[in-house]
Amino acid sequence: MVDIGTRAELDGDVYRTLLESTNAIPWKIDWATMAFAYIGPQIESLLGWTPESWASVQDWVDRMHPEDRAWVVDFCVAQSKDGVDHEADYRALSKSGEYVWIRDVVHVVRNAEGEVEALVGFMFDISERKRTEEKLLNMQRELERLSFKDGLTGVGNRRCFDKVLKNEWSCAQRSRQPLSLVMLDIDYFKQYNDHYGHIQGDNCLKQVGALLDSIATRPRDFLARYGGEEFVLVLPETDAQSARSMAERCRELIEQTQMPHEKSSAAPVLTVSLGVGAVVPDMADEPLSLIDAVDRALYQAKLQGRNRIAMADEP
Repeated sequence: MVDIGTRAELDGDVYRTLLESTNAIPWKIDWATMAFAYIGPQIESLLGWTPESWASVQDWVDRMHPEDRAWVVDFCVAQSKDGVDHEADYRALSKSGEYVWIRDVVHVVRNAEGEVEALVGFMFDISERKRTEEKLLNMQRELERLSFKDGLTGVGNRRCFDKVLKNEWSCAQRSRQPLSLVMLDIDYFKQYNDHYGHIQGDNCLKQVGALLDSIATRPRDFLARYGGEEFVLVLPETDAQSARSMAERCRELIEQTQMPHEKSSAAPVLTVSLGVGAVVPDMADEPLSLIDAVDRALYQAKLQGRNRIAMADEP
């Protein structure tokens, strides 16, 4: 007859065998010491690091992509302190120097007093899923660019902008990465049209659209004609400072073309005013809040004399 101690040991061996035979990588962290109590041997096959090299939470932090590190650590620590089960996607550094997309699913274990005692969870390799998502996203964006272009300038139209912003907003909510908007308006465009005529006005819009499109070079950067003489740039994974730099490049490039504008009170050449805003949206936030904030900033840029940039308050 098997005694209780032997039976428990056998059960433990069975559970360990089951855990270590899956593609998911089980792990456990002691909350008091922030040390790994266990991590499955599958980690070495996936990332090249031996289980023994995962001594503390710091090893987990150090092996995370620098762009993901801050928000993932802050998010996971906050959720764990609150005793909330959670999950996070991030890029983990392999021993060979490459990055692998990981999904960490975390369960918070409490003691009898209700205090956090440990974290247990599973790491999943989601690299293939991410590659598929990226391909589908690129295909979708390409179709949208072809199907929803502004007839005059060839850039995205308002309908396309609405769809792209909705998609990027959802991505930013999931990834906790910043999303920026740059909204710009050609200064005194009515006076330009009245003085030079509507044909030249249309040519002006085409030129401005082409110049702006040449700046939005990253695969997910998106430019649309927002309406009339207004254009808008959607900049995923871009913070406020970087978005302002992009806006300044737009402003300088258009001014440097030296397109004459005799009826402008801002300069003798064509200029633009710009509003800029960035946000890391919460799940309850709506895109309209960012649009309104950036639109108000654009209005401030005009009030301050035009041919300049104004930053939006956080929406």
